[in-house]
Amino acid sequence: MANITMLSKDAIGAALAECFVTIDDKRYNCFNFINFESNFNKNKTKVPILGKTGKGNKATGWEGDFKATIHYNTSIFRNMMKRFKDTGEDIYFEIQVTNEDPSSAAGRQTINFYGCNIDGGILAKFDADGEYLDEEISGTYDDFEMPEEFELLDGMLTN
Repeated sequence: MANITMLSKDAIGAALAECFVTIDDKRYNCFNFINFESNFNKNKTKVPILGKTGKGNKATGWEGDFKATIHYNTSIFRNMMKRFKDTGEDIYFEIQVTNEDPSSAAGRQTINFYGCNIDGGILAKFDADGEYLDEEISGTYDDFEMPEEFELLDGMLTN
């Protein structure tokens, strides 16, 4: 049997992505994001099983979180914090991330995150010795969909 490997052209270019945030029916192109990562975390319960010395693991739910580094050049997220401070209204929004590298046979993947809510953030900053300013944001999401999925690359499915 021949050793089948991935072609280097099928790696997805890290910067070849789009990110949009929708807040109160306003859609923002987040081209100022430097990086973004979302996580899906299962909540598990230990399950005792008669006749076994170890316990099993049963998934009982999940939680979603995200983090990003962005250029410090927008007040969008600071306005959300100010609105919460002034009114007590917590702001929920949507994030859409699409990865697509035209040279990869994997094609395109899009994930939509719903019920996003930031944890907090930086209000002001400077760095007299720095080259540019960036900031970290993090938060949670309540749901997601994947309307576009990557294609299986040749050789991945081995049935």
